[in-house]
Amino acid sequence: MKPIKKEQISQDVFDLYDDYAHNRIDRRKFLEKLSIYAVGGITLGSLLSFVSPNYIGTALIKEDDQRIISNYVTYNSPKGGGDIKALYSKPANANAKLPGVIVVHENRGLNPYIEDVGRQLAIDGFLSLAPDALTPLGGYPGNDDEGRALQRQRDRMEMLEDFIAAAYFLKTHPDCNGNIGVVGFCFGGWVSNMMAVKMPELLAAVPYYGGQPTAEEAAQVKTPLLLHFAELDTRVNAGWPDYEAILKSNKVEYEVHFYPNVNHGFHNTSTPRYDQEAAELSWQRTITFFKNKLG
Repeated sequence: MKPIKKEQISQDVFDLYDDYAHNRIDRRKFLEKLSIYAVGGITLGSLLSFVSPNYIGTALIKEDDQRIISNYVTYNSPKGGGDIKALYSKPANANAKLPGVIVVHENRGLNPYIEDVGRQLAIDGFLSLAPDALTPLGGYPGNDDEGRALQRQRDRMEMLEDFIAAAYFLKTHPDCNGNIGVVGFCFGGWVSNMMAVKMPELLAAVPYYGGQPTAEEAAQVKTPLLLHFAELDTRVNAGWPDYEAILKSNKVEYEVHFYPNVNHGFHNTSTPRYDQEAAELSWQRTITFFKNKLG
């Protein structure tokens, strides 16, 4: 059987996967609805395989890349989950203190894609710390479906505290110059927005297709923001006009980009929602933003 091409798949399938990935429908309902699109020689099994994450060969930076040093560390989150595991990455040739960036995962824990983002930041000249909010439950289980189930067991605000604690841990790390930013994806995009609410000393926040704070919370933001949205992601995009109005009213520095004809998750290399052009452009903008704001 020939591999399925992205162009063969209806947008309805991507929307359906988005519903499943964000816990709006369960697996039984997802498969039931997905089966409707298994036509024209496309089986349900091949369609499920196509839309599911694939971490084999999709990382941009290999774990043993000689340009970086990357290892797991543990830090304490007293208001969150206690001792939290995280992937710490830095340039191998660093000879001075560097700015740091917290990398916040999606709603499924520290999977290989998010670790890859952490390594990419080190390639680009930053320290990075990518925590696993599933640590109190045993950590990312090696499977995104199980990871989502585990993450639903944790309180969202306590997980936010885990990432705030990560920022303070990295800020005071001997390798760090004290300048800290954050980048996050999906759930991590919401965390990035909320860290801008909770941490006035945060120098830069980059939410990718992240949910917006409440109006009361948004009024507290002072951190410069770079926001990335997918044009087809109407669910998340619906909250942007109200958020933007508050940022404008409070004269918060922000830059926003809507990437045409791409889906929520377009930066994630492991699924067919990945869009190379939008991902690379958004990342170029992200690194430029961090360099300008963090030094």
